[in-house]
Amino acid sequence: MTDLTAVDATLAPAEKPANRPAKKPERPYFSSGPCAKPPGWSADKLSADSLGRSHRAKIGKTRLAYCIDLMRELLNLPETHRIGIVPGSDTGAFEMAMWTMLGARPVTTLAWESFGEGWVTDAAKQLKLDPTIIRADYGQLPDLNGVNFAHDVLFTWNGTTSGVRVPNADWIPADREGLTFADATSAVFAYEIDWTKIDVATFSWQKVLGGEGGHGVLILGPRAVERLETYTPAWPLPKVFRLVSKGKLAEGVFKGETINTPSMLAVEDAIFALEWGKSIGGLSGLIARSNANAAALNRIVEERNWLGHLAADPASRSTTSVCLTVEGADEAFIKSFAALLEKEGAAYDVAGYRDAPAGLRIWCGATVETADIEALGPWLDWAYATVKAA
Repeated sequence: MTDLTAVDATLAPAEKPANRPAKKPERPYFSSGPCAKPPGWSADKLSADSLGRSHRAKIGKTRLAYCIDLMRELLNLPETHRIGIVPGSDTGAFEMAMWTMLGARPVTTLAWESFGEGWVTDAAKQLKLDPTIIRADYGQLPDLNGVNFAHDVLFTWNGTTSGVRVPNADWIPADREGLTFADATSAVFAYEIDWTKIDVATFSWQKVLGGEGGHGVLILGPRAVERLETYTPAWPLPKVFRLVSKGKLAEGVFKGETINTPSMLAVEDAIFALEWGKSIGGLSGLIARSNANAAALNRIVEERNWLGHLAADPASRSTTSVCLTVEGADEAFIKSFAALLEKEGAAYDVAGYRDAPAGLRIWCGATVETADIEALGPWLDWAYATVKAA
């Protein structure tokens, strides 16, 4: 690694790793959403037969249903749970669930990063539900043992902007009275999820699958379906949120009959990623790749005294959206750091989220190659030394 022991404001920029026996990542795509495409992806490999056709034609409904079936297979999702493609990416899917099911019971919202805070805002200021709010600082988890499951409970399984995740579902009781709502967009396809503990889950293809944005996925367990069929919210629902017709779940939504017009190109892109995931061993193969990437990045961190993990506890540290601290860095430092790496084509989109503490965020999901994570180390050293010297 680059010797940084004498780096100070008077030191000239470090020598670029390109001038040494260090190579750049071949695929320097480390954005935390949209994320790197699966290895081997190219647009000409996507099936185009459904393009230019109605999504309600047989071919469109067949491809949408196939996409749903692939997601069910890769997630090992039980038949008790419905899975549907909905508008608005993960945000749209989660807000659809909130607007259609909350209000029947008291609500508890958990927040330890930006998107969790977004659900707090929705529950408190938009739906005016006066929720119980349990917060933790970036890098920390709140006390999960203090959650009242007589309430409906909203949480992010993997905090994309903080790099903090729940370690498992053991803290959720099987005999809970309320529903559990999991924003799992950076978690699905990267962790084992106990679906018996999850009543509502949402995600988008643009995370672990490396798919395109704009479409969300909504998973409903049987208790969520019961809520939908027995409870009517006090507020009006826009058309794109309506999951019930004549008092019964609109089952077509969960068979490929989408509420609004989907992009069939995005659907084909998701199918490509799902078929790739299946080809590498399904869920276990996807998890193994994420774990290997996170381990490679952790080795880089451990070898450098100026790098650290925002999530201090390894048990709750994300293996997908890994958030790092940089010694002495502020927002301007990180902006310059990330810009240097992007200019060199060594790493794209590695600055932390705008609302998070200043630092780096490096995606380690399954579509990233471990060799590309390993190649990052010398380039991080170079960027750090260069910005320090400036």
